[in-house]
Amino acid sequence: MLDPRLIRQDPDHVAKQLTRRGLAVDVDALHQRARQVQKLADDRANLQAEGKKVSRQVGQRLRLLKEESDKRPVVHSDFSEPPTDQWPQVNMEAREESAEFVQLQKEAVALEAKGKEFKQQVTALEEKEKALQDQLRQELLHLPNLPSPQCPDGRSEADNVERRRWGDPKPAAPSLEHWQLGKTLGLFESERSVRVAQSRFITLLGQGARLERALIQFMLDLHVSRGYTEVLPPALVNTASLTGSGQLPKFAEESFRCADDDLWLSPTAEVPLTALHRDDILAAADLPRRYVAYSPCFRREAGSYGRDTRGLIRLHQFNKVELYWFCHPDASEAAHEQLTADAEAVLQALELPYRVVELCTADLGFSACRTYDLEVWLAGAGAYREISSCSTCGDFQARRSSIRMKEGKRNRLLHTLNGSGLAVGRTMAALLEWYQQPDGSVAIPQALQPYMGCAVITPPSSAPK
Repeated sequence: MLDPRLIRQDPDHVAKQLTRRGLAVDVDALHQRARQVQKLADDRANLQAEGKKVSRQVGQRLRLLKEESDKRPVVHSDFSEPPTDQWPQVNMEAREESAEFVQLQKEAVALEAKGKEFKQQVTALEEKEKALQDQLRQELLHLPNLPSPQCPDGRSEADNVERRRWGDPKPAAPSLEHWQLGKTLGLFESERSVRVAQSRFITLLGQGARLERALIQFMLDLHVSRGYTEVLPPALVNTASLTGSGQLPKFAEESFRCADDDLWLSPTAEVPLTALHRDDILAAADLPRRYVAYSPCFRREAGSYGRDTRGLIRLHQFNKVELYWFCHPDASEAAHEQLTADAEAVLQALELPYRVVELCTADLGFSACRTYDLEVWLAGAGAYREISSCSTCGDFQARRSSIRMKEGKRNRLLHTLNGSGLAVGRTMAALLEWYQQPDGSVAIPQALQPYMGCAVITPPSSAPK
């Protein structure tokens, strides 16, 4: 979420950065609302200060009342006999001696009434402030992160900038695509999956299921060896978790929701990993915290009708290994480079050619301020396809999720970063196409052979019936 203070103090900067994303936002209205919230907060603070002053004055009067009470003469009367003729005079003298006491009582009562009035006014201001603050928050929840100054400007994905390449991409011979290889080798079944669920689901079979499992285990082991802590998060997440990571409210139509509970199928492990420290204050000395998580991911893929309808590229359910960092703001730029290198390490170990592309401002994800996409070479298709997005989000997710760090006596928002390490199905697709052999088999890269227990995948003797 954007910083309300930034909107209040420098609305022109906010408007300019949102324009870089290609968005036309009425920042002036947000600016006025943010100023109103701040004015209400200032008025409330002033009233509370006045209320405390009155409370101290009441305390002073009560102490004086006690002192005066201790000095008052005690009038004794023996009621076993009728009062003397002088009793009215004695009573009058006692009242005259307590005149200061009575005045203090009046002042204390008046101050207490004034204090109650202040409390009522503070309560009324708090209610107005909260209502306006909630309205401002709801508006800010719909706005994306501001792009980094280093992020290249652009109007579409055509303006993304290639930063580097690894490996020598070449067309496959034979040039079968992965969905063709999968069918020939009996690795997965899409037609029967429609009976089980619907289109855009797939069932992995035999060596295909084993290859998926081997890739997941290989990726997890590699990242743990590089210093990540492994996490196995829930596959269901609540609305607060999706909101904190930036999936909601914008991507509600892209997500699957449980009808009877405040639960959603997680679209990415980024969501539960962000929520893992929601409302926490982490010690700055304990940063960075680096997590790696395998999880099934679920997405409606709304708006992708007719695209990638065959194979493993675009499914409603897929497996992914996610990398996530909580880090000090001063270290987030270096952390972004390291996160990207960690994701690249998987492709390099599998010896799959790829390129690194920096996304332009128009193509940035909602929560990201800067992103590197890793695009793996699909030899059968003869094209690069995204297999990981490595993003730094600044304090955007931390503000939405109230995740802070303690540095000395000060608490401040930390920074978050995330990236796929990698999308498993797309890794399998790239592997099948890159390592296909002239005889129809697929070689297994050396790094993966201990996990697969074989060096080559050959066509099965008989297909499942």
